[in-house]
Amino acid sequence: MRYLIRWLFTALICICSVESKAQILEDSAAIRIITDGMFNIYNLEFDKAETALKELTASYPGHPVLYLYKGMKIYWENFPMLPSSAARVTFEDEMRKCIELSDVDKCPSPQYESEYLLSNICARGLLLLFFSDNDLSSNVMPLVKSSYRILMKTFNYTSSCPDFYYFTGVYNYYRDAYPQVYPIYKTVAFMFPPGDLDVGLRQLEICGKTSVALRAEAYAMLSWIRMNFETNFTEALPYSKHLVTQYPYNPLYKVYYIKNLLLLQKYDEAEKIILTTGKTSENKFYSAAIRIFNGIIQEKKYRNDKAARTFYLEGIDQLSAYGAFANEYTGYGYFGLSRICEREGNIHDRRLNNRKAMDLVDFKKINFNN
Repeated sequence: MRYLIRWLFTALICICSVESKAQILEDSAAIRIITDGMFNIYNLEFDKAETALKELTASYPGHPVLYLYKGMKIYWENFPMLPSSAARVTFEDEMRKCIELSDVDKCPSPQYESEYLLSNICARGLLLLFFSDNDLSSNVMPLVKSSYRILMKTFNYTSSCPDFYYFTGVYNYYRDAYPQVYPIYKTVAFMFPPGDLDVGLRQLEICGKTSVALRAEAYAMLSWIRMNFETNFTEALPYSKHLVTQYPYNPLYKVYYIKNLLLLQKYDEAEKIILTTGKTSENKFYSAAIRIFNGIIQEKKYRNDKAARTFYLEGIDQLSAYGAFANEYTGYGYFGLSRICEREGNIHDRRLNNRKAMDLVDFKKINFNN
């Protein structure tokens, strides 16, 4: 669900391109600070991001965007944010304060509505991202319900800048595709206007090629859709590669890129990326996911089941600390163990490990069995 939700909070950087008369939108210096600061947060350069925050605070004390910015910084500093994370309470407090301060119904003037609207829905989206990643469904649905009206308001800005094609693209695609993967949402989906898969993809492409601020998010979404929903790994690769090139220190983007390479059976390239150590190797979730990927490389490239099993078991053990957030990658480890057991003639453990994998992954066709 992460990319269904992610688009909401990333709208913050659309501030730099929406034509409006709100205070920050008129301040080119503030726009530059926000844009640079957001890049630094995504790239895990938090000292630079903190400097940007101090500059914004000095110019706009008490502005809702400050709370959103701080929440994003906390989120990525503690990636992956988990229910047990020490920073969780502070993170949620920042988001809820932003929502409170940017209530569109309390907007002091129509000229400030776009600024309030963006801040409000971004904070809601970042909270939803955290809740959905960690399978906190009891928190997700109430927030989704209260956010729908605000989401619909954003569609009024599609003619203002190409960045808003991101929102319409995601809605059009996910409205129809998401219930196919998660049948439990089919009944809920009928409550919303119909989408269009092809239109949604075209709108995301437009955003990726022409938007001012949301190109990275459009590429991430297109990569995710092509890999998982469409299982078109070749078409996904340019997007996942772009993300790693643009944000080389981001552990999540690097995981997506390596996964994409492995799905294309580009084992040499994937191994080269893994062996290129850097700041991402400091992230424990990244290191755990890499154990699984190393298992795939040992199994598929080197035909070394013994080494592969060791990597899979280590990866599964290390990923257990991340609960639902790591289900997808844990599932890949169990798929690998299942294949090894099959080659050994151990039918019982093959079935057991395959069942565990199927229970964990959302996209059942992504299993590296080929």
